[in-house]
Amino acid sequence: MIRILFVCMGNICRSPSAQGVFERLVADAGLSHAIVADSAGTTDYHIGDGPDARAVRAAQKRGVDIAHQRARKAQPEDFLDFDLIVAMDRGNLRNLSHMAGTRGRDRLRLMLDFAPHLGEDVPDPYYGGAEDFEHVLDLLEESGKALLMDLIARHELSPAQSSSG
Repeated sequence: MIRILFVCMGNICRSPSAQGVFERLVADAGLSHAIVADSAGTTDYHIGDGPDARAVRAAQKRGVDIAHQRARKAQPEDFLDFDLIVAMDRGNLRNLSHMAGTRGRDRLRLMLDFAPHLGEDVPDPYYGGAEDFEHVLDLLEESGKALLMDLIARHELSPAQSSSG
C-alpha cells in the first residue's frame, strides 16, 4: 500500500481538497487497493474542524465529497507512516522540512512539482471567493493526475481485478 499525505497550513481548504480529488482519481483508475491518501496541516488552528464550507461546495460540484474529513496537524511520525508527503506551497514545505529533521526529507514534494507548468504553489483560497476555490481544484485535478501517473509508472501499479463478470 502506497500512502500519500497532502499538507497545507490549516488542513481545511487545499489539503482536504487534494485528498478528495486524489482519492477520486485513484478510485477511477481502479487503484484504491494500492494507494491511500490522507491530509494534514502544519498548524493546529483547526484541529477537529471539517473543511471550509466553500471548499466542500466547490468539491461537491465536481462530484468529490470532502465533508467527512477532519483537520489534524502533521506529526513527526507521519514521516515514517507515509511514503510521500506533498505540500501545497513552499512555506508549508519549509515547515515540513524543519519538522522532518534528518529523516523523511526525501519524502517531501510540492504538489505542483508534478505539473510544473502550472507554477510552484497551490494558492491558499481562504481569503478569496468561490472562483479561488475552483482554481485550486483545477490545479489539484491536473497535478493529481500527473502524480497518479508518476506512481503508476514508478510502482508498476495495475487496477484491481474485478471478481464479477
